[in-house]
Amino acid sequence: MTRKAFRLIVRGTVQGVGFRPFIYRLASRLGFSGFVRNIGEGVEIYLEKEGGDLTEFLESLRTEVPPLARIEEIDYQPVEPLGRSGFEIDRSSQEKSFVFISPDIATCPDCLREVEDPKDRRYGYPFTNCTSCGPRYTIVRQLPYDRHRTTMSGFRMCPDCQREYQDPLDRRYHAQPIACPRCGPELSLLEARTGRKIPGGLKEAVNLIKKGKILAVKGLGGFHLVCLATDQKAIKRLRQIKRRQTKPLALMARDLETVKKYAKINPDEKNWLTSPSRPIVLLKKKRELPGIAPSIDTVGIMLPYTPLHHLLLKDLPLIVATSSNRKDAPIVKDDSLIGPELCDYILTHNREIAMRADDSVIKVVNRRPVFFRRARGFVPFPQPVPKSLNSPVQVLAVGGELKNTISIYKNGYIITSQFLGDLDDYENFRYFEETLSHLKRLFSFRPDLVVSDLHPDFWSTRYARNLKLPHLKVQHHYAHSLAPLIEHQLHPGKKFLGVSWDGFGYGDDGQAWGGEFLLADYDGYERYAHFDYVQLPGGDAAAREPWRIAVAHLYQTFGPDFPRLRPLRRIPENKLGQLRLMMEKQINSPLTSSAGRLFDAVAFICGLAPARVEYEAEAPSRLEAAASRVMNRVNRSYSFSINRANRPYLVDFSPTFTDLISDLNKKIPPELAAWKFHLTLVRVILEMAILAREEHGLNLVVLTGGVFLNRILTEQAERALRKNGFEVLRPVLYSPGDESLSLGQIAYALNKVKRERI
Repeated sequence: MTRKAFRLIVRGTVQGVGFRPFIYRLASRLGFSGFVRNIGEGVEIYLEKEGGDLTEFLESLRTEVPPLARIEEIDYQPVEPLGRSGFEIDRSSQEKSFVFISPDIATCPDCLREVEDPKDRRYGYPFTNCTSCGPRYTIVRQLPYDRHRTTMSGFRMCPDCQREYQDPLDRRYHAQPIACPRCGPELSLLEARTGRKIPGGLKEAVNLIKKGKILAVKGLGGFHLVCLATDQKAIKRLRQIKRRQTKPLALMARDLETVKKYAKINPDEKNWLTSPSRPIVLLKKKRELPGIAPSIDTVGIMLPYTPLHHLLLKDLPLIVATSSNRKDAPIVKDDSLIGPELCDYILTHNREIAMRADDSVIKVVNRRPVFFRRARGFVPFPQPVPKSLNSPVQVLAVGGELKNTISIYKNGYIITSQFLGDLDDYENFRYFEETLSHLKRLFSFRPDLVVSDLHPDFWSTRYARNLKLPHLKVQHHYAHSLAPLIEHQLHPGKKFLGVSWDGFGYGDDGQAWGGEFLLADYDGYERYAHFDYVQLPGGDAAAREPWRIAVAHLYQTFGPDFPRLRPLRRIPENKLGQLRLMMEKQINSPLTSSAGRLFDAVAFICGLAPARVEYEAEAPSRLEAAASRVMNRVNRSYSFSINRANRPYLVDFSPTFTDLISDLNKKIPPELAAWKFHLTLVRVILEMAILAREEHGLNLVVLTGGVFLNRILTEQAERALRKNGFEVLRPVLYSPGDESLSLGQIAYALNKVKRERI
């Protein structure tokens, strides 16, 4: 019988996930000799045997793959036999890398059993992990993924760990963060004011939390600030530290039973809560926890995702676990930056964090996630592009200004960074640069082309300009609309209606866009319609003070003698007069079509929003919460008009405000007004979609932009459109907000490269 041999290259998330021992067991079971090893582009497998046939091997490779592995591509070819006997796992090759690495994964059931078993050598050990769980992205410095390229490089394995690490049949075979109490990282409890080490470690940390102290606890991607979720005094002090009086605080619950005491949870939400990614899930409140999420109807809860968290929550069923960042700055990852201004005590350890990453945050809408923040547990999973867009060019997309992410394209895949924050903060811009350097190192990435937003003064645009590379600029809402096409694998050639609603994006006409309907495809777009422009008195100040945009809409609808509603009585008359004068003389009152600001105005007029908000989308969140309390009570919306005299068409909300004021004067509950307003926007989307279908034969609608973080709007719009025969796309594993801009920028660039051969 003839001896046959094959060389296979497997690409995807195949390093650090138990893939090589899986291949070792599979090849041995099927009688192959040869080897498997990590290489720069994935995993190389060499197989040989008498009468060798790959059919069963390839089938098993796809169907029995380890749970954390993701195979994107398999190339194989016959080669000359080497005469190998037996199967081995070889050392990794030292090639330039383009291999994917798993995100950080929550503690698996096997490791958790060991941590909880008094007879196990890892009993109570907070850094227990295996190839199915534990840190990945946050500890790796360079690929291929081997221990000496991670922050575990300084920990020499004890004989027991070494034996597990070298045994291909052990689940810790080549688990790079492998550790135990004898040889791995150690916890330290420090007094924040003096840096003095406190005896008692984890047990004492629990006691301190019970006593009302605030602790900084070092996790996978940075520090959490932790206190009891039921201690009002501690929560009040934490809010003073964070300078955050109303913005919701994230919770960590010991188990699902604890979650169910405080929140309603459906099967899809349960699946996400317990998934290996362990995001924060925004759930409908069942019981109010004072001080946690005031004035809204949801609470953000996650389950423990490291052994340290499990051990901490053994005697603490529910804690606040909020990011350790100062206001608007990135999450802190280094011990040296944690001090008494943030906490009373520090529970830290001596395993360095190579790359910081916040917790991911999602809502579940129509059984699918809506991402508020995509980071730990999801980054850096690769996103394949449609085959027709594949290009040898390497592309860097630098995103926008707020809620920034970076995306890189290489070899048919996009890697999108974790959420990086707002670049107008210097520390966040440093985080942006730090993350880009990390991605370049990990993926041997050298951009040939850079893409940015159209806005000339964004920090990301300036950064792109200074790279001295070919530089493409993409209009903000067009980039929003393209992002879901990549995620849903749509090829060029199909036109769609992009409904792109958010707070602000720099428009082609230099105005502040935000309520946009685009007739678009990969080749370009036409502004089909938009919300009628309204003045934004005070410019950026109006985004922080909803009363300003409320007055602007009232002024536009009723003129200078607009009705003085109850909420406006909180505003001094001289301030109202100054604002009216600004608009009359058009002083610092740029025009905007923003959907986000429209929500602000309605929320304030309904008496549901403060005159000045603390965080972005606070007013819309309160409006959504109010509407959710009376959902489906009525099926009536407010009036609006579509001016079709010229293109782009204008959506005029003056009739909406007339109806709204009439309702409020009749003492209709503000919750009902909020619900009717949401229905109005759903009707606007549906009528514009029907118009686009009649005029242009379009049947595909793409919903994007930060406004679609609103559960009611997204849920009702999807249902209404589908009921009327439309195909609907929206982001699912990416955020509809500005985090997706870099993904859409890559889509634009790849199509332009293909079309114009840049």
